[in-house]
Amino acid sequence: MEIYIKKIFTVILSLFIFAYPCSLYSLELTPFNTQNQSPFIQIYGLPFPGDAHLTPPGGKDFKIIFDLANNCLDDYAGKERVVVDSETYRTTLVGRYGIARGIEFGVEIPYITHSSGFLDAFIENYHSAFGFPQGDRERAPRGRLLYQYQRNGINRIKVDSFDSGLGDIRLTTALQLYQKLNESPTALALRASLKLPTGETDQLHGSGSTDMAVWLTASDDHKLDSGHWTIFGAVGILGMSDGKILVDQQRNLVEFGTIGIGWSPLTWFGLKIQINGHTSFFKDSDLVELNGNSAQLTIGGTVAVFKQTTVDIGVTEDIIIKTSPDVVFHIAVQSHF
Repeated sequence: MEIYIKKIFTVILSLFIFAYPCSLYSLELTPFNTQNQSPFIQIYGLPFPGDAHLTPPGGKDFKIIFDLANNCLDDYAGKERVVVDSETYRTTLVGRYGIARGIEFGVEIPYITHSSGFLDAFIENYHSAFGFPQGDRERAPRGRLLYQYQRNGINRIKVDSFDSGLGDIRLTTALQLYQKLNESPTALALRASLKLPTGETDQLHGSGSTDMAVWLTASDDHKLDSGHWTIFGAVGILGMSDGKILVDQQRNLVEFGTIGIGWSPLTWFGLKIQINGHTSFFKDSDLVELNGNSAQLTIGGTVAVFKQTTVDIGVTEDIIIKTSPDVVFHIAVQSHF
């Protein structure tokens, strides 16, 4: 698995080395294409925020998105216990096509790997160097892979072996509700997605449910003396059929949202900060890991490496602790044609 991760980072690094400074163009600041990477949450159809400006008629938009999530928690509440100790690698291929003016269709194909990982020592040393608490890492063995939820002494979820496979495929569409194109463009889009139960549920590659999300996404750009500023956000609802994971505790409706801001002081480089949040996916639990609202903070930036290609790099932390991974490293490469 380390070889797999190194290959991905080598591809990204090569883009920087060989492409810069090729024909750089005015950068568009759009949301990070990431969501809660908890192994109990990423199996559902929680969508990426998406861009408020849709793909133009006949245009094609391709992305490869990679999220590396490191988890370490061991928590108790009454007769419940949850252990999430591992690394999850999620690689998503995304394609979108503008079929007409203001109408877009797309598909998202994820590939998910659960592994013992290799970042435990690095994160522990990082916490020690800056005086951060280690939390449950002080008790957990390094290199362990274990997803476990017990209730009344019975395992309701248990995954303890390396596995990888196809996740739940999503079909997407969007309608441009408003768009103003000038030096300070503004846009509003209505987006929707349908998640199909294509992933294996026993290994937490999928939920077994069919999910549909509908949301609004908006952006507002401003050119100032200090550079190009963009405010973006999204808000929506996710409906889910009964899946195969904790069927009697799963909720069928979740609300979610995103808010962020970006600043581009140069035409080829921008910084972004973003908050993603959602309500709980499960009920009838005293564990915040299951029955708690969640929020994540992503900080990073965007670099234009080709005329029509950008790279997003970000790091995500859990604002509401224990409801999402300790840290997620996010890389996305996007090209327009």
